[in-house]
Amino acid sequence: MIPQYLSISLYYLLTNFFLLAGCNQNGTVSSDKVSVPSLEISQDSTKKTAYFASGCFWCVEAVFESVKGVDEAISGYAGGTAEDAHYEIVSAGTTDHTESVAVIYDPAIVDYETLLVVFFGSHDPTTLNRQGPDAGRQYRSAIFFTSDAEKKLIEDYMQKLYADATFKKGSITTEVSPLTAFYPAEDYHQNYERNNPNQPYVRSVSVPRLNKFKAAFPELLKSGGH
Repeated sequence: MIPQYLSISLYYLLTNFFLLAGCNQNGTVSSDKVSVPSLEISQDSTKKTAYFASGCFWCVEAVFESVKGVDEAISGYAGGTAEDAHYEIVSAGTTDHTESVAVIYDPAIVDYETLLVVFFGSHDPTTLNRQGPDAGRQYRSAIFFTSDAEKKLIEDYMQKLYADATFKKGSITTEVSPLTAFYPAEDYHQNYERNNPNQPYVRSVSVPRLNKFKAAFPELLKSGGH
């Protein structure tokens, strides 16, 4: 029988391992490339797709899916230079992709500027190449625009954040780049927070981040949760 104090120590050791690992759980299944803007994930002409990155995509997906007007948020990879992206190589930091989400939304219910409110209001955009316990370029803050109109909305909103003193002038490190390709992540990453509520990282990082967002922006939430 393992002494009680050793059992407790082992529990905390394993818990801390999962927290330190964050999203770093190996996957080996390749993703399919979705090129943009010629091909968007949503084939419904009444819907639009926006692309964001702000740390572990488990967290980001859960936040956006809680917002009314958002049909779905798909975890994936964007912003890299390599011609392929899957979890094993992205998490190793060898492709310069960042964990991202494709947010499929109904512009009749939620507009792009409101999605920017969600983005900047649900993470710290002043931490370079890091979000919470996750560090590296694959966890950087980024917005990938698909039109000049989106780019202007992003730039205008960032200036508004500075003007309102929400963030100190020049402190935002968010990368603003045109989207060249989006690679949907492996199936087991989709709806990860919802499907794995007792996973240590989800309980300690994803759920608190989601709850903090919900408390700050109750007017943006779907009725009955996400």
